[in-house]
Amino acid sequence: MATEFVARGADLELKGIRKEFPGFVAIENLDLHIPAGEFFALLGPSGCGKTTLGRAILGLAPVTAGEVIFEGKDIAHANRAERKVIAQDMQVVFQDPFTSLNPSMTIEQILSEPLRAQGVAKNEAQSRVKDLLDAVNLPADANQRRAREFSGGQRQRIAIARALALNPKLIVADEPVSALDLSTSARVLDLFLEIQERTNVAYLFISHDLAVVRHLSHRVAVMYQGEIVEWGAGDQVTQNPQHPYTK
Repeated sequence: MATEFVARGADLELKGIRKEFPGFVAIENLDLHIPAGEFFALLGPSGCGKTTLGRAILGLAPVTAGEVIFEGKDIAHANRAERKVIAQDMQVVFQDPFTSLNPSMTIEQILSEPLRAQGVAKNEAQSRVKDLLDAVNLPADANQRRAREFSGGQRQRIAIARALALNPKLIVADEPVSALDLSTSARVLDLFLEIQERTNVAYLFISHDLAVVRHLSHRVAVMYQGEIVEWGAGDQVTQNPQHPYTK
């Protein structure tokens, strides 16, 4: 029987986030709150700043101003050592399953890498990999195959397994199904829901597609030109939008 993956609860709050790049402001005075265990969708067009916001939360694009409060602590300017600790609780699934995994590594190497980085013994990591594959409905013998041998949908399942490796409290999923066909996308979305129901992990699910998040999200925020222009319960925003862009 596979190990149960139990998230420990998370709370993320963004206050007054501003992100500048040379010559333009990508995010302006943005506030957001994602409670523990919530499936929160962030919607918006390409170039609106939503991916930049996800990267800012993860520390990949440090904010110019504002606070990123994770479990009561401002991590906006955390150093490398602090980020290593935060990585146990905050993980990411990127958009493209064909570039987010090293094609020359075996799946066991890919999934055990974050575990070994946190000091998990080799034997324990190998056992954990089998549980992770089971959690995303991939066969145990997949661990000795290489990423290039898998389809796009299977690779994204592997990426999800990697994100689950450390039992995170929050997963930032940046357009995780946009590179997949419709049927594969639906299966991966079902997997996100199944994992969330089982572990209570919180998601910041970044997308440009209202239809994708319509039946998934507890709450939805709509981002446009670097600002949140509409937010509310998932049903409210998707069925009765108020802002012209959302409509």
